[in-house]
Amino acid sequence: MNSDQIKGKAKEVGGKIQEEAGELVGSSKQQAKGLKNQAEGKIQKKVGDAREAVEDTLDNDVTINRGNRQGL
Repeated sequence: MNSDQIKGKAKEVGGKIQEEAGELVGSSKQQAKGLKNQAEGKIQKKVGDAREAVEDTLDNDVTINRGNRQGL
């Protein structure tokens, strides 16, 4: 897990709390901010997921190429 995944999930959860708090007090402005934060958090988490996938692919490629050079 990388920092974008962690920060994105945290922002998403915080946004959900903010949205629900806005609903409880009747503030559509807070609800909207919460929804915005949730969306931003989801995007940031997806960026982290993509980054991790690329890193995993590169790690696997290096391992495979190392094996090929050693005659494995």
